[in-house]
Amino acid sequence: MIGRRPRAAFGNSTGDRQMLEYTTSGDGARFGMLVLHDDVQREYAYGPALGLPDTRIGTFPQSLYDEAQRQGWFVVSMKSDWNRIWAFEQ
Repeated sequence: MIGRRPRAAFGNSTGDRQMLEYTTSGDGARFGMLVLHDDVQREYAYGPALGLPDTRIGTFPQSLYDEAQRQGWFVVSMKSDWNRIWAFEQ
């Protein structure tokens, strides 16, 4: 809408793939990040990437994970990379 390619894009499912591709294919510094919902204890987990459950909540297939690795997009694990998910957690 603004006529300029974004510099950063963030997503968590296959529906965000095109946005990440478009953003990170531009010239100059670009950033793409996907959040991997893999913390069944504090939130929920869905995949089926990395053997996570294939649910109706979201879709994060192995092909998206593999593409992230090829494209240099960061994949952030809720389980391993976040100390706190909800504001009320200690």
